[in-house]
Amino acid sequence: MANEIKLLKGNEAIAHAAIRYGADGYFGYPITPQSEIMETLMEEQPWETTGMVVLQAESEVAAINMVYGGAACGKRVMTSSSSPGISLKQEGISYMAGAELPGLIVNVMRGGPGLGTIQPSQADYFQTVKGGGHGDYRLITLAPASVQEMADHVALGFDLSFKYNNPAMILTDGVIGQMMEKVVLPEQRPRRTEDDIRREQPWAALGKPASRKPNVITSLELDSAIMEQNNIRFQAKYKTIEASEVRYETFKCADADYLIVAFGSAARISQKVVELARKQGIKAGLFRPITLWPFPTKALNACKEKVKGILVVELNAGQMVEDVKLAVECKVPVAYYGRLGGIVPTPQEVLEALLSLQV
Repeated sequence: MANEIKLLKGNEAIAHAAIRYGADGYFGYPITPQSEIMETLMEEQPWETTGMVVLQAESEVAAINMVYGGAACGKRVMTSSSSPGISLKQEGISYMAGAELPGLIVNVMRGGPGLGTIQPSQADYFQTVKGGGHGDYRLITLAPASVQEMADHVALGFDLSFKYNNPAMILTDGVIGQMMEKVVLPEQRPRRTEDDIRREQPWAALGKPASRKPNVITSLELDSAIMEQNNIRFQAKYKTIEASEVRYETFKCADADYLIVAFGSAARISQKVVELARKQGIKAGLFRPITLWPFPTKALNACKEKVKGILVVELNAGQMVEDVKLAVECKVPVAYYGRLGGIVPTPQEVLEALLSLQV
């Protein structure tokens, strides 16, 4: 398949991009507001064209463990869910990080805690960026702000995951998952052969001749001294990722007196706020983290001497605001504005919060 332009929901774009990337398998379980990912995959029937396995597991726990198994064989495998489902997957995600396995996880966030609401939220920031499962591990975390980025981040997430042998997550929300926009889908990647996998992922558990010891994929280590060395190796890898894979976008920041920091759908709202503020003579700019981990700390730190104040806009109770405050080292006032429980603020509401920052 060549490049193609389509009008798609964000969730649908994820599915189409996964097929075109050449994903080997998807294992999931339905939950609003991300169910269209699996529904679209079922409709497209990629097992007939690319050989991609699409399976509805019996639970979220089963789905993430299927991803673990597929990843252990060097396959490009993924899952998706929404906030409560991701909570159930946390043990398996931690196991993948401990076994240094690649894999892509999509979280289309909804309001919580608990079962909460099916409306959009960004309240899984802590769960993902701070490591919701057990142990000292990190997830490469991408935060798309458009349907196009939903599609683009599938390839980026897989590529980074395999580059570092570490799980990656697309952390999006119900607004981006459900909205429709024009998206340019990439060309179809060729399917990898078993020889390709053996060459590219020599660690994979694909079976070996009887004369050689088979690869064993596990996160278990009963010797504490060895487990410490494993963790030291993980931390060194995370520092390499932090140094090499930071991504962010700025909008009218060059002369900004006030900065809005936001990701995902909150960033889309905030871009409009910047335009409204400029019409009122207020020099506002938008700083949008694309990688929530690694967080663009250095880039944001560089803004601290240039602006009079920062407003962090989130669809939660103020989770990313902690990382923003750390980034600017308390050298500039940092305020927060957000709505909870699935309510999406209007640009005018955010503008009023921005106006209150003026000194």
